Amino acid sequence: MNRPTLLASALWLALAATAHAETAADTGADINELERIQVTATRSERAIADVPNTVDVIERERMDELMVRDLKDLFRYEPGITVGSSFGRFGLGDIRIRGLGGNRVRIQTDGIPVSDAFSIGSFSNANRNFVDLDTLKRVEVVRGPTSSLYGSDALGGVVSFITKDPSDYLKEGKDAYFGFKLGYDSSWEGLFGGATAAFGSERWSGLVAVSHRQGKETENQGEVGGTGSTRTQPNPQDRDGRSVLSKLVYAPSADQRFRLTVEGNEDSTDTDLLTSRGFQALTGATNNLVLGRDHQTRARVSFAHELDAVNAGFADSLDWQVYRQDSETTQYTLEERSLPPPTLRDRREREFNFDQRLYGLQVNFRKGFATGDVKHDLAYGLDLSRSETRQKRDGLRTFLNTGATTPSMLPDVFPVRDFPISKTTTAALYLQDEINFAEGAFRLIPALRVDHYKLKPEVDNIFAEDNPGVVVSEVSETNVSPKLGAVWQFADKWSLFGGYARGFRSPPYNDVNIGFTNLLFGYTAIANPDLKPETSDGLEAGLRFAGDAVYASMSGYYNRYDDFIESLRFIGFNDEGLMVYQSQNIAEAKIYGVELKAGLDIGALSEKWEGWSLRGAAAWSRGEDETADVPLDSVDPLTATLGIAYEREAWGAELAGRFVDRKDRVSDPGLYQQAGYGVVDLYAHWSLAPGTTVNVGVFNLADRKYSEAGDVPLVNGGSAVLDRYTSPGRNFSVSLSVNW
Repeated sequence: MNRPTLLASALWLALAATAHAETAADTGADINELERIQVTATRSERAIADVPNTVDVIERERMDELMVRDLKDLFRYEPGITVGSSFGRFGLGDIRIRGLGGNRVRIQTDGIPVSDAFSIGSFSNANRNFVDLDTLKRVEVVRGPTSSLYGSDALGGVVSFITKDPSDYLKEGKDAYFGFKLGYDSSWEGLFGGATAAFGSERWSGLVAVSHRQGKETENQGEVGGTGSTRTQPNPQDRDGRSVLSKLVYAPSADQRFRLTVEGNEDSTDTDLLTSRGFQALTGATNNLVLGRDHQTRARVSFAHELDAVNAGFADSLDWQVYRQDSETTQYTLEERSLPPPTLRDRREREFNFDQRLYGLQVNFRKGFATGDVKHDLAYGLDLSRSETRQKRDGLRTFLNTGATTPSMLPDVFPVRDFPISKTTTAALYLQDEINFAEGAFRLIPALRVDHYKLKPEVDNIFAEDNPGVVVSEVSETNVSPKLGAVWQFADKWSLFGGYARGFRSPPYNDVNIGFTNLLFGYTAIANPDLKPETSDGLEAGLRFAGDAVYASMSGYYNRYDDFIESLRFIGFNDEGLMVYQSQNIAEAKIYGVELKAGLDIGALSEKWEGWSLRGAAAWSRGEDETADVPLDSVDPLTATLGIAYEREAWGAELAGRFVDRKDRVSDPGLYQQAGYGVVDLYAHWSLAPGTTVNVGVFNLADRKYSEAGDVPLVNGGSAVLDRYTSPGRNFSVSLSVNW
């Protein structure tokens, strides 16, 4: 199963189809993924075939065809990219690229990073699922270290969300647009709807897009209901969300634009935590009721300026933007419990809040020039950002028999902060040169970025009272991230690409200064001002064929990671006899693998097959924790996708399969090892009338029982509740889009 037969077959077909290239130019245009334009990998518009990285681009049209509603849908057919989710309450969260996830992957919307993830304890989990995918026109993913352009948090790669613009709807001779979409998803009984309006004149244009979604819990294939820890069916949920995207664009000339963007997103989920009811062996209490309410918001305002014709010695074009973004997660938990003797009853209310405010300025310049026969495309710029992060846990305990209340719930006396208010400032300069030799046949792309990171904690009364005597630390770090890439078009339609990239991640505020002291249980956590940045060194090389009817790409990569931070590591006892925990740089790891992607317009080989196309992808990887000398659990097994589609002028259909090998490499042989599986989905779309389209998707056609890699936590292989983590059985989604 480790042989890349899909790509080998695709490359053979590429050779066979080259003779048909002249007659297949029109029919093959839609299938050639390598011709798609991206901006993330080089901070300039380049076709995927011309960048020295592995890049994925998912356009709005493709999202609609695949009935994309959330992050898991978005990356369903992208092997090597995994979206994690949790059972019971918090839903989707982590995006992993090549086995690396969390805050080690940069996620950004229009160049602005989304909030950090943070989790502590059973009732506190702030994820990064802050983007309504209906507001997007394109998603770009750069795999591997990308710190040379994006700095810290791009250790594992970049996921870039690009929102819609008025110009996407207003073509020549059209100065107004209106469209709406309605749909239903059976896997979570989800109803969704949205509307988009755009207008334009010679200089002014604008856009407003609104959406709403509501539904229940996402189904699985668990069969055990009732209450208590043996339940495998999902907990009942009510979900509700809405978003708005508005843009106003002023174009004083054909080569200049000012853009004001206001964006907001809100999601709420109410959960009846039936799995947490019943007798709790750890506390000796019986939970009679456990309810959760999770609320997540993000608001962003940005002002940007684009100038296409600077005509100056320092730049041919430039763009800049200033922005502010507020992201907040609030999670409320209510427990009603009985304690021995049975007459002792209490109600426990907990609230977790994670709030991050971000300000920033980004400036990008581009300049082209020549030195003899060598051409240069220079890109350079400045990134400045300042964030303030606050986290707090609060709670109240009420004794129902007497009405007495107390903020004490061992081991905490609320309110508490698990790290002080943290203000971080980043200033960065980057420089990249695309050097073209031999009339563009060979391109060398060196890049360098210098980041200065400063962390300044602020101790308020809440942190000080909860952590008496704890000393917090400031951090000031400067990091240099180089990169060298190359693309060589050694023959017509064939090219080699690859290079070296350095990645880093600044020491996080919650690891530097996380602090708490629990005298009852005999432990304390202390700051570590000596934490070093996490770093990576990555090598990648690949081969591409970008024909008119066939495309194929295969790449191999090797990434080594040093100074990974282990949070809250036990380091000994202090003078008072307390166990001492501290975050430290100890872990080293390596991840390597092979990825491939290919597509074929079958109709280019024979007129009898006109309208048929084939596309597929695969990813094989290995990960090692070299400190513990065990496999990395975050690395997925061999994964592949294959789809065959038929397209006519008014309708089309696609049969797509997802195939995953057994996960036989885990850090502990006692852990659950996910079984291999294959799942087939069916899609269809019809253009009923001009501007009216119906999309239908049927998922897991064979009603297979399986668990995706990102959904299964580290649990014992003999666990009786493994069915909790299964994916939905056969389900469907349908949508109607109308525009004029």
